[in-house]
Order: sequence, then C-alpha cells, then structure tokens
Amino acid sequence: MTTGENTGQDGGPAPAAGHPDGAGSAAAPSVARRTERAVRAGFGGPAAGAPAGAGPARTRLRAPRATRTNAIHPGAWWIWALGLGTAASRTTNPLLLALLVGVAGYVVAARRTEAPWARSYGAFVKLALAVLGIRLAFAVLLGSPIPGTHTLVTLPELPLPDWAQGIRVGGRVTAEGLVFALYDGLKLATLLICVGAANALANPARLLKSLPGALYEAGVAVVVALTFAPNLIADVQRLRAARRLRGRPDHGLRGLLQVGLPVLEGALERSVALAAAMDARGYGRSAEVPPGVRRTTAVLTLGGLVGVCAGTYGLLTAEGGTYGLPVLLAGLAAALGGLWLGGRRSLRTRYRPDTWGVRAWLVAASGAAVAALLVLYASSGASAYAALHPGVVPLTAPDLPLWPAAAVLLGLLPAFVAPAPALAPSDLRTTGKEPS
Repeated sequence: MTTGENTGQDGGPAPAAGHPDGAGSAAAPSVARRTERAVRAGFGGPAAGAPAGAGPARTRLRAPRATRTNAIHPGAWWIWALGLGTAASRTTNPLLLALLVGVAGYVVAARRTEAPWARSYGAFVKLALAVLGIRLAFAVLLGSPIPGTHTLVTLPELPLPDWAQGIRVGGRVTAEGLVFALYDGLKLATLLICVGAANALANPARLLKSLPGALYEAGVAVVVALTFAPNLIADVQRLRAARRLRGRPDHGLRGLLQVGLPVLEGALERSVALAAAMDARGYGRSAEVPPGVRRTTAVLTLGGLVGVCAGTYGLLTAEGGTYGLPVLLAGLAAALGGLWLGGRRSLRTRYRPDTWGVRAWLVAASGAAVAALLVLYASSGASAYAALHPGVVPLTAPDLPLWPAAAVLLGLLPAFVAPAPALAPSDLRTTGKEPS
C-alpha cells in the first residue's frame, strides 16, 4: 500500500473506505481539519452534505469566544441593564414588561458565564416573584384604592380606631384592585430582574478596576456589597449539595439552620481574605497633594453634583426648560473635573485596564436606545401614555403597542454581538474543540 493511499494532501489521514468522502478524496483537503480551522477562526464550517471536493461552504461571521482581551466591559452591561430598567419604569403594560423580562432572560442565557456571580440571576427571579406575590397579598388583605365593581370575595373586615381612617383590613376584594396590584408589582419585579441580569453578566472585580481613582474607596464598598449576594447564594448551593451527598436533609427549617453556620463562617473567612488582599495591594493609601488641590477638588465635585441635581430638576419641570440643560452640562463638567483631580491622590495602578471596544459600545447603546425610545414615546401624547399605562376601570385587556415593542426588542442585540462565553471543560471533552 503506497503512502498516497494512507494520507491526504495536507498530511492528515485519509477517510476510511466506508466513509462518504472516501471515494476520490485522496487529493482533497480533509473536511475535519477544515472544520476545525473554521471553528477556531470563528466561522461556520462546511455545509452538511457538501461534497469533499467542492471546497468550503459559504461562511458567516459569528460572535467570537470570550477571552480576557475581548470580553465586554462590565460598565456596558450595567448601562444595558439600567436602560431596560428605565424602560420598565416608564410603563405598567404587562405585555411590555413581560417582553422586557424575556429580553433580559434571553441575553443572560446566551452570554452568562460559569462564574459565581453569574448564578445569582435565578435568585433575583425568585425575589421578583416573591415581591409580586407580596404585592398581591397586600392588595387582598389591606384593600386597594381603585374602585371596582367586580367583587371576587368578601373577607371579614377588622374594625380599626378612628385615628386609622383610610386604612382597612379585610373587606371586599375586587378584580380591578387585583389587576392594578398585578401591574404595579410586575413593574417592580421587572426592575429587580434587570438588576439581576447586570449582576449575572458584569464582572464586579473588573468593574472596580474601571472606576476613577477618586472613587475607588466607595467602589470597594459597592463591589463588596454587589458580590455579597452572589457569593452567599453560591455557598448555600454548595453546602446543600454536600448535605445531599451525605444523605442529610437540605430543606425545611432544620436544613436551613444547619447550613446557616457554615455560610456565616465562610462569609467571615472571605471578608478577612479580602481585607488582607486589599491591604497588600495598597488600598486605603493616598499620595500627598497640595491643600489647594484638595480644596479645588472638593469645590468642583460638590458644585458639580449640585449642578447635576439642579439641571435634572429643571429638565423635569416646565419652568426650568430654558436653564435645565446648560446647568446639567456645566454640573457634569465640574464633577468630572473634580474626579480627575481627586484621582491624583490615588497610588493605585491598573494592570491591563479594560477598554471600550466596538462590541461594548453596541451593548451599551442598545440599552440606552430602549430607554430613550420608551421615554420619547411616553411623552408623545395622551394616546401613547394610555398605551403604556392601561387602565383597569373599566376592566379591559391591555394592548401591545407596536413601536414600544419594537424598541424593547433592540435590547436583544447583546445576545448576538457580545462574545460567547468560553466552553466549559465538560463541553470541550464532549465536542472535542479546543478553547479559543
């Protein structure tokens, strides 16, 4: 048997005799190798069923695998999530709110990693459902200010003293009051889910690195607060899994009490380790700056914040429409100048700082576009306001406005432009692919 019968043109092994590409494929490149090279380059492989000698099929560009160099800036994820939350705060239409929840959930499912903070999204969803249930329970037990004619049930009413007029416990429960409570609770639940999406997608440690030097002390406190809930959830899940493997109960009050002490111990150990790591990296140490620079920094920062508040108030009121925008821009400029001067006292350096790439700008712009379009639509007239805030008296089914729904769908852009999460080791063993 000659060498040409055992190897292909590119040096790889030739297909077996029973393989569909075995006939006449000695001079054709190996399909498996072409597919592997295409996957590594981020392109699709040859089409299924294409002949071996026909060359590679038509390729299409896909989002690359996430690495340390091309990962989305965490600030872009927060801007995207806050944009969705702003849009949710402008409407009580349950169809639009459900669409916002679906958009956030799809992006999280498509771009979430296996990091501990990424597992907190389910906890935020459960918290949102709990908030919705509590809002409905309050509407049933304490009544609703919305007048209704469709009585569902009449509960025994508790008599209250004269000083508690306007408050009742029990009484009539109407369909209009429950629907109003459902709309109101669904808006708050959507806001919690949007915040949960940001926690699941943004790396809190990288977010701390991106803060200005003047805010790094406050940023440490914020990041520790943001990572407390995800790490606590991860510890509870780990301990419950360990108890199940040992055949011990992990549900109910008994399981909760026996899991609580190890979780508290782990939280204390993590706090001590974090304090030691921060001290070793120079947190809390500042450089000597002249007194004039310190005073200028304080004046610019405080004056800028006052200007931002005054400008925002002017934009929100009819009387301040002329001075609102200039004062807001001046306040922003002063605050940014104060932050820049305040960063001079920080001795902290940044190793491989994160950069805003094109994909990060697209992610942030998609969330900002959703918020801006919903705000513009809400201010376009009485009919638009009625579409975003459906009434419950009389009780009618809400309509789905077309343009706000199309604006909300812009929030799906990160699911297609953000880098895909890296394959887990189990996935690599199953697919045989190498990490990019």
